[in-house]
Amino acid sequence: MFKRIRYQRGCIARERRNNGPDVWIFRWRETDPNGKRTNRKVVVGTVDQYVGRSAAQKAADALRIHINKETPHSVMHPLTCEQLVAHYTERELSEDNRQKAYSTKAVYKCYLDNWILPRWRSYKLFNVKAIAVEEWLSSLSAAAATKAKLRNIMSAVFNHAIRYEWLDKNPITLVRQGAKREHIPSVLDVGEIGALLAELQHPYKAMVLLAATTGLRASELLGLKWEDIDFESLEINLNRGVVHQVVGAVKTEASQKPLPLDKEMAYSLLEWRRLSAFNQQTDWVFASPEKKGQQPYWPENLLRRHIRPAAQRCGIRKTIGWHTFRHSYATQLKANGEDVKVVQESLRHANSRITLDTYTQASTPAKRQAQTKVVRMILPERIRTAEAGGGN
Repeated sequence: MFKRIRYQRGCIARERRNNGPDVWIFRWRETDPNGKRTNRKVVVGTVDQYVGRSAAQKAADALRIHINKETPHSVMHPLTCEQLVAHYTERELSEDNRQKAYSTKAVYKCYLDNWILPRWRSYKLFNVKAIAVEEWLSSLSAAAATKAKLRNIMSAVFNHAIRYEWLDKNPITLVRQGAKREHIPSVLDVGEIGALLAELQHPYKAMVLLAATTGLRASELLGLKWEDIDFESLEINLNRGVVHQVVGAVKTEASQKPLPLDKEMAYSLLEWRRLSAFNQQTDWVFASPEKKGQQPYWPENLLRRHIRPAAQRCGIRKTIGWHTFRHSYATQLKANGEDVKVVQESLRHANSRITLDTYTQASTPAKRQAQTKVVRMILPERIRTAEAGGGN
């Protein structure tokens, strides 16, 4: 007869230290190969880090799961979503994990804490069903892109459980045909972008034009310094991203590739540089006056105070976020019949589908030409004036 494997629940206790604040200790018992039982303990954190026993208990959940990684949890002691998220956060979203960018980890934590845990916290893993997740997503008064992100993050967390052999399969069906139609993001056409630009002043005008004609992510846009823009060779070098005022690396290795800079876009940026009080090489391109140029703007504030009100004034009723301009750029490139590899590299996606991998690498002139087509569609009057010799 097989010996029953004991699931280690362990316990949390507060322990005094001679120097420094008290600490929370997690204690458990282990059985060695000879059958001898041994008491073990580990420091979870200080009482300043985890205020109250319940906070320390949550932090210990990830440790408990790791200690019991050889235990058949699905039979002996089924895990809850909260325990799984604690372990996933410790392993995948910690500062030590360099495989994910800071921006990605910040977004994941935000979605887990504010959306997923409040709904699924106490559920056992095997009780989370695909149809229940789809019904929950459908009931949310959130943007389509938000729902798609929630589904993807939940799937990533449950794949984590499969990797540690706590589940045999992912209970979440990623995308059904109906969900594909539901999660089409908002896209602005060239007429709407042109109307929006007419309602904006610098720097917001320069930011929207740059986002709509390069597909830059908000973190990359805010991470630009004047030294990153080569006005002679007409290229933008992406060296950093800024999320919640934390400066980090760009999202992926593919994101580091230089971007072509159309000459009309360069003109708009130079126009803004002349107006800006922070126009030195090491200054942020979109430096915040409130922070005396030491930090770039907060993207959410720009949307709420300037860009969305301008969209309302010109009759645009679509939900606008910074990613709207990236989606719009991609849509316009495809509508113009650009080579699929040009689209992929213009958006600097790290991974391409198998169909994209069959194409040769797009050249910079091809990407520049594709970008110029979009710029000319958004700014037709300025282009005609310039070609007629009326530009400065």
